[in-house]
Amino acid sequence: MPDPTRTRNALYAQSGGVTPVINASAWGVIDAARRHPERIGTLFLARNGILGALNEALIDAATLSDDQLASLKTTPAGAFGSCRHKLKQDAEFDRLVALFEAHDIGYFFYNGGGDSADTCLKVAELARSRGLELTAVHVPKTIDNDLPLTDCSPGFGSVAKYIATSVREAGLDIASMSATSTKVFIMEVMGRHAGWTAAAAGLAAANADTPPHLILVPEIAFDEARFIAAVSQTVERVGYCVVVASEGIRDGEGRFLAESGATDAFGHAQLGGVAPVLANLVKAKLGAKVHWAVPDYLQRASRHIASATDLEQAIAVGEAAVGFALEGKKSVMAAIIRDQATSYRWHIDAVPLAEVANKEKTLPRDYLDAEGYRLTEAGREYFAPLIRGEAFPPFVDGMPALPDWQFDEVAKRLTPFQA
Repeated sequence: MPDPTRTRNALYAQSGGVTPVINASAWGVIDAARRHPERIGTLFLARNGILGALNEALIDAATLSDDQLASLKTTPAGAFGSCRHKLKQDAEFDRLVALFEAHDIGYFFYNGGGDSADTCLKVAELARSRGLELTAVHVPKTIDNDLPLTDCSPGFGSVAKYIATSVREAGLDIASMSATSTKVFIMEVMGRHAGWTAAAAGLAAANADTPPHLILVPEIAFDEARFIAAVSQTVERVGYCVVVASEGIRDGEGRFLAESGATDAFGHAQLGGVAPVLANLVKAKLGAKVHWAVPDYLQRASRHIASATDLEQAIAVGEAAVGFALEGKKSVMAAIIRDQATSYRWHIDAVPLAEVANKEKTLPRDYLDAEGYRLTEAGREYFAPLIRGEAFPPFVDGMPALPDWQFDEVAKRLTPFQA
């Protein structure tokens, strides 16, 4: 356990794809750290994630104005910048050690998804191998909801709310025009290996004839003939068909339907867009008029319709991460634990980071029906509490308020980093 009589500095960084509420977690970390000045001296905020640490691009959290702090709870994206960077060079590890020593950093809070959990764990192991006194805690976030050992991931609830709302509204549009125009509408949502977001769209359906009519997820192999038959039958029965598809759906051989051939910094296949692939397939097989849409960044930036539950949980994991660090809990993640009760209740607990890094939580099969196309009651019971409540940001002249995210960096103590 860290020496409670010694004050150490801390480092917080955002990582990976951002969410509607990742900044709320930053607020939670900052607020909790400020309540313990006897233990945490300066809280540094890294600009652009782990790259900011490598480049010694650090912001002193104490310099943030009250307005900037308030904006963290109401604004999407990464206030301090984010990145996708896999630590892999000895020079990078040496640089981190030098940074921790130069700024007396004893606490490290890394706010991200699965790949970020791996980075956080590696930094913790690095410190231990170098004899540094460092407590590393992972602050979870990911709109994909695929982090294990946590009931849900901050960011997901708001994205689920946005997607389900969009499907319900777009469904009314398609229904109104289906007699003379579009028969099939396809929405592609994020989800490389797990279909949580696509499945959550099922919350929009009031009954078997309301959208989404078909949900496609990576966990269930895509069968072209069966899909086309289902689309055709739905159009015949309802007059139109709305499809929600995860970007990562695969065929029976395990191949992505929309793999582009490129990879990202972590070696993940980059996907080229499954919606147009499906749209062209429907046109070719059925001759129907098809429209498609890809919310893409819109879904992960949808702070204007954020879930109040999601916002509360995002703040809670940030606050809990600081608490766990001060308790001496090293290499853990602040996880959301759903309490077994008739009403939705939850609490935050520390789970081993080694059991989170490089692991993915997939959608349970019983969340979709036997055909794999519709949300079941079990799925609805899981998703429904996560989108509850509204947490609107302030509006100015009819638009969400624009934050002032101009920050001064602290003076550098190290020579410029050469990778």
